Amino acid sequence: MKKLLSVLLAAIMLLSATSALAVNEDVSGKVMIYTSMYPFVIDGMDKALEVEFPNVDVEFFYGGTGTIQNKVTGEMDGGTLGCDMMLVADPSYAMELKEGGWLEPIEYEEADKLRFEYDEEGYWYPVRVSVMVLAYNPELKSADELPKSNKEFGENPALKGKISMSNPLTSGTAMAAVAALSDKYGYEYFDGLGANDVMIESGSTAIAKLETGECDIIQILEESVLQRRKEDGSKITCIYPEDGSIMIPSPVITIAEERSANVNIEACEAITEWLLSDAGQSFIVSGYMHSVIKDFSEIPFDAPDSQELIDSSMPVDWVRTYTMREEIRNEFQNRVTIAQ
Repeated sequence: MKKLLSVLLAAIMLLSATSALAVNEDVSGKVMIYTSMYPFVIDGMDKALEVEFPNVDVEFFYGGTGTIQNKVTGEMDGGTLGCDMMLVADPSYAMELKEGGWLEPIEYEEADKLRFEYDEEGYWYPVRVSVMVLAYNPELKSADELPKSNKEFGENPALKGKISMSNPLTSGTAMAAVAALSDKYGYEYFDGLGANDVMIESGSTAIAKLETGECDIIQILEESVLQRRKEDGSKITCIYPEDGSIMIPSPVITIAEERSANVNIEACEAITEWLLSDAGQSFIVSGYMHSVIKDFSEIPFDAPDSQELIDSSMPVDWVRTYTMREEIRNEFQNRVTIAQ
C-alpha cells in the first residue's frame, strides 16, 4: 500500500509539473515590449522570460520616457504601434493611453493582493516600485550638514551649485517627483532649484559627481544607489527625506489587439501574470526595486522595509501628473533651466 501511494504521489507531482510547464509551452508567437527600465534589468528579464516562455519571441526596445513617448506619438499616425506591451515609468502615461483607446484590458484575478493603485477595468497594473530619494557621499560629507528633506534640498542656499537631479522633461520618474513636489510646495519650489543652480543630468553622472565631491547631495532613484553599493562596493548612501520619499509604481500595459504590432494578447496576458507572480516579483526585487505585492517578504538589497517607505511616502496625484503634465514641465523649464 505504501509503495502504491508513493507511486501515485509521484505521478501526481509529475503531472502537476508537466501541466505547469505545458501552460507556458502553449504560449507562442512574438511580443515586442517598450520599456524605460535600466538595461541591466532588461537583460535579466529577457533571460527569465526565455525560460518561462520558451516558445515566445520576446523583444525589448529601451528608451527614456521621453524617447518612448515620442516614438509612440509618431507611430500613432499609422493607427498601429510597434509594440504589444509597455513597462512605463508611472501610471500617468498609462492613463493617457487608456483615454486615447490604445490599451487592452487584462483580467488579473488576484488584483486585491496589490498594495498600490491599479486600473479597476484592467488597463494597467503596477509591477515594480522605484523610490526617489536623496543621496550623499559619507566619505566627503557628514549627513548632519546636509538636508533631511526634499524641501530643504530645493531651498537651502548653502547648496548652490552643489546639487543635481534628473530631467523631468525626459524622465518619467523625475517628472513624477517634480509633480509631487510642486503639488505639495507649489511652483515656488522650482524657483529654489533654479536659484541654487541645480544640475540636470543622468543618475550615473550625478553619482560620479558625488564620488568626486563636485556635488554634495543629489536627488536620485534609490535603485541606482543600491546597485552601486552592492555591485561596486560604493559608500554612496541614501537619505530618506523626512517629508517623504516619492514612490513611483511603474505599470505594465497591453496595447489594444487591433493596434498592436503582433496581435498576441494571449502572450501579453501570460507575461503580465508572470510579472505579478512571486517569481516575477522576486526578479523585480533583485533589480533593486520594491515589490507591488502586499506583505511580500523580499526587499531590495540594503533598502528599508517597503511598507515603512509606503507609510511615510509623499503622495503623487497621478491624475494631476497626467492632465497637467505640460504645465508642470513648462513651469519647471521656465523657473529652473531657463532661469539659470
